[in-house]
Amino acid sequence: MTDEELAYLALSLPETAEGSHFGTRDFRVRGRIFMTLRGSDFCVVKLTPDQQQMASAIMPRHVAAVPGSWGLKGWTRLFHRDAGNEEIKRLLRQAWRNVAPKSMALPED
Repeated sequence: MTDEELAYLALSLPETAEGSHFGTRDFRVRGRIFMTLRGSDFCVVKLTPDQQQMASAIMPRHVAAVPGSWGLKGWTRLFHRDAGNEEIKRLLRQAWRNVAPKSMALPED
């Protein structure tokens, strides 16, 4: 998946807005970041540590914790160029859910 396809997918989620965080493209729901697009190799998604561990077990070539304390909190690198579209969609939706208010739901929820 290209960066622009990924951005389009992120912006298709309810109330998502694109912004910038220290010069890095980011995607937010109600002001809370759920994904950053740091460059052409990977994006960073907000998972819980348990979700990160599960994703790493299922997709070890495409998912890795961000180095340092951010990774321990669940921030996860997703190498989206070669990952399957369904896996990317699933992780992106999970990251959105992790920061969206509990009262919000995705259309398929």
